[in-house]
Amino acid sequence: MTNYKRTTVTSALPYANGPVHIGHLAGVYVPADIYVRYLRLKGEEVLFIGGSDEHGVPITIKAKKEGVTPQDIVDRYHGIIKKSFEEFGITFDIYSRTTSKTHRELASDIFKTIESKGGFIEKTNEQYYDESAQQFLADRYITGKCPHCGNENAYGDQCEACGTSLNATDLINPKSAISGNVPVMRETKHWYLPLDQHEAWLRKWILEDHKEWKTNVYGQCKSWLDMGLQPRAVSRDLDWGIPVPVPGAEGKVLYVWFDAPIGYISNTKELCDSQPEKYGNWEKWWKDDDTRLIHFIGKDNIVFHCIVFPAMLKAEGSYILPDNVPANEFLNLEGDKISTSRNWAVWLHEYLVDFPGKQDVLRYVLTANAPETKDNDFTWSDFQARNNNELVAIFGNFINRAMVLTQKYYDGKVPALGELTDYDKQTLEEFVNVKADVEKLLNNFRFRDAQKEAMMLARIGNKYLADTEPWKIAKTDMNRVATIMHLSLQIAANLAIAFEPFLPFTSKKLRTMLGMTTFSWKDLGKIDLLKAGSQLEAPELLFEKIEDEIVQAQVQKLLDTKKANEAAAYKAAPVKENVAFEYFMKMDIRVGTVLDCKRVPKADKLLQFRIADGLEERTILSGIAQHYPNPEELIGSQVCFIANFEPRKLRGVMSEGMILSAEDANGRLVLIQPKVNVTNGVEVK
Repeated sequence: MTNYKRTTVTSALPYANGPVHIGHLAGVYVPADIYVRYLRLKGEEVLFIGGSDEHGVPITIKAKKEGVTPQDIVDRYHGIIKKSFEEFGITFDIYSRTTSKTHRELASDIFKTIESKGGFIEKTNEQYYDESAQQFLADRYITGKCPHCGNENAYGDQCEACGTSLNATDLINPKSAISGNVPVMRETKHWYLPLDQHEAWLRKWILEDHKEWKTNVYGQCKSWLDMGLQPRAVSRDLDWGIPVPVPGAEGKVLYVWFDAPIGYISNTKELCDSQPEKYGNWEKWWKDDDTRLIHFIGKDNIVFHCIVFPAMLKAEGSYILPDNVPANEFLNLEGDKISTSRNWAVWLHEYLVDFPGKQDVLRYVLTANAPETKDNDFTWSDFQARNNNELVAIFGNFINRAMVLTQKYYDGKVPALGELTDYDKQTLEEFVNVKADVEKLLNNFRFRDAQKEAMMLARIGNKYLADTEPWKIAKTDMNRVATIMHLSLQIAANLAIAFEPFLPFTSKKLRTMLGMTTFSWKDLGKIDLLKAGSQLEAPELLFEKIEDEIVQAQVQKLLDTKKANEAAAYKAAPVKENVAFEYFMKMDIRVGTVLDCKRVPKADKLLQFRIADGLEERTILSGIAQHYPNPEELIGSQVCFIANFEPRKLRGVMSEGMILSAEDANGRLVLIQPKVNVTNGVEVK
């Protein structure tokens, strides 16, 4: 839509069974907030809608595990998530929830409207039922053996070991996660949204009318449409959720995928009903043709927001459809997929405690690494490097130099602009062009490139000061210095505007130092933002270096998490057949000191040990080279070995025994060693 009066921006509703992590921020909330701040800076009418998704089976499972109610779970995490967003500077106009009275009523009304128009079909089929618990089982309440990888604890919708999507009926030896009993099949009736009946208009609307959508969004939609759409259930047998509001639906609730996106609308209604004088009637944000609707989501929600939710809105009949859905891909963490169940994540509420006042550092890094077209990776080393080498050394350095020099030469007052040199004009031309480039990128949802382009202003400013060297000219030509500092401060003021969408806390601090009481996007690129003679505040550092030990502590936290996961996941191999005690007594297991250890030439797996065994020296070869890349570090340590194995020649070397090692959960071999040194040659009993 090119001509519009207002924009409704939604961001995916985070699921209220856990906190928000950096994957959520990079994929959805930071880009959405950048875009909304940009529109507000332009003076456009925009509404930013957020909220918690509080229904669904995972919440009931968590509640059952903790022995609390589902409401207890969502109350806890809704509070954590909302507070984290507020502290991080995500500027929702409202952040509400799908357990609100407004939401329950509106979701029910939309269902009834679609039902009254014949927009659903009713189907009866067989589903798993737990006779002892006397309830139908949602997919997540059924576990069994994965038919693809053999994982014994796969869920009825997905195997988390191999990632394969499943149907509950695919599982081998299924059992109820509630009682542990084998479930039976029983008939149940549900309501379905017949997506196949919407396929023709969806195909034209997406594939012909929205070719400007991001390639990952367009491609996923095309793939689904080409496979052919099928009816999708909008109800399920559960006691946690919004009851299906029609006769004969007792014990059934709205499926969470149907219920949740309506939260965008109900949260808008809640806001507008509470402040009509400020926001007007809620329907103008969802039903007026001159309103533009933008959904910010992750790639796992593309189909719901581009196919399913539009089909729901079309079936209801009075709502606008999304103009764009700029979905991102996934952000990984230190080379591994972020996982809430494995606690492999950087949680926002913990980051805010560990890095107080550094919201903008994380915003900057997540935007610089935004997974806009493909999955990307967050590492703590990159976090540190971008802070120290870009925010501190480029942005912060330029602002500090400009402010300190102005304080030194002009008592903190903006000096008057003198005659411009050709180099001044060239510099101004460079930074004036930045506005158009940043604006074009933001309009096309390319936030990573837009931030990079905005940083060009700081690079231009740094180069300008380095090239003109006002600290040297000050000895002979203060008029020239005045011009240099005047233009440097104007660049600083432009930075305060350009980075408002990206680094709002930093921009506010910078505007305060510069005395900028008013600012807007239309001012970007101007060189008269600060008037000559105006007083600046005392300079403060915008950023500070992050030292190695701070980052190492975060890396160690992740390593500790990985070790804990490995320990929890590891299952010991079955005990082998019993053997007679006499067999063990025949084994001569001893302790010896490693005198030398080296790799065996042309043998990738073999290490050659020279052992002091208490009697003499012996050579033992062991296939653990890949687990000990620096074998010389083992010299001087003690190991356990079997001394009475018959010698055998390996790679031309006679091996006189066997070194003992243990295999951990990841297949890594670890030498068996005494905790304290003992006499060489003592027996292990």
